[in-house]
Amino acid sequence: MDYKDSGVDIEAGYRSVELMKKHVKETMRPEVLGGLGGFSGAFSAAAFKDMEHPILMSGTDGVGTKLKLAFLMDKHDTIGIDCVAMCVNDIACAGAKPLFFLDYIACGKNFPEKIATIVSGVAAGCKMSHAALIGGETAEMPGFYPEDEYDLAGFAVGVADEKDIINGKSLKAGDVLVGMASSGVHSNGFSLVRKIFTMDEKTLNTHHDELGRTLGEALLEPTKIYVRALEGVQEAGVRIKACSHITGGGFYENIPRMLIDGTRAVVNKNSYEMPALFKLMQKEGNISEQMMYNTYNCGIGMVLALDPADVDTAMKAIKDAGETGYVIGEIKAGEKGVELC
Repeated sequence: MDYKDSGVDIEAGYRSVELMKKHVKETMRPEVLGGLGGFSGAFSAAAFKDMEHPILMSGTDGVGTKLKLAFLMDKHDTIGIDCVAMCVNDIACAGAKPLFFLDYIACGKNFPEKIATIVSGVAAGCKMSHAALIGGETAEMPGFYPEDEYDLAGFAVGVADEKDIINGKSLKAGDVLVGMASSGVHSNGFSLVRKIFTMDEKTLNTHHDELGRTLGEALLEPTKIYVRALEGVQEAGVRIKACSHITGGGFYENIPRMLIDGTRAVVNKNSYEMPALFKLMQKEGNISEQMMYNTYNCGIGMVLALDPADVDTAMKAIKDAGETGYVIGEIKAGEKGVELC
């Protein structure tokens, strides 16, 4: 008896590494030391040696049950973008620039081509956020996961000069809220999505005119990565006073996280058009408006608080980065929280 008899194929692991190398190589930065396959990833501090007071920031997250759609549709090339986005967006909204990323894939059976496809998505997300993919782990766990399923998680590290950290301390009544459009549901709330729609081939492959594509394609659209847009706003000379990544918990949970005591966020729901996908979800699931905004991003993936004098400059920087921005509300004095009107 050998390890392969227990369900773990070491040779498949070697094959996976060889197939993913070309994708990983595309994410390399000059600060990366060594190559793929070592016991650890090394990254030189030269990337931030000229900062006055560099602060490292980190974030970790997974893709959640959105993976179930990837399994059903047998589409694995973009789910890695979601994994990167969930991590780098979190650190970017604190003012950090991503430096490097590591991923973790656990599967029931190692199919090398599938693993390499997943990693190609991770690498694509890393390139979008200027992060080097310096390491990872593929764990084959027979008997723990079904053969055709896997889990995917990641970990990102970024850096910011202390003076550039976005912490909300200067937030005050009269500041303007700017939202950046999401690409869809992103990577939160899919347990509810899977209750709203029947998760079968017929339903996912049904074309919806209002979506301009099939339901499955719309739901599997990868999470927006806002790193370049946020960097563009800062490079334009705008001080982002506070910032919130709209993930699980929607507006009601995430926007208050960027506030300080004595400030309240007032969001105008009519300041932008809620995307058709969310309207379809609300209708098909008979979901209340309050629950929609308490679960999903509803079309806004990142919210910035700015001085009114900086709004036009920020909006131009957002557009130049290829994103869509909306003025969605303002900061008022009051009890810490969010109000939708």
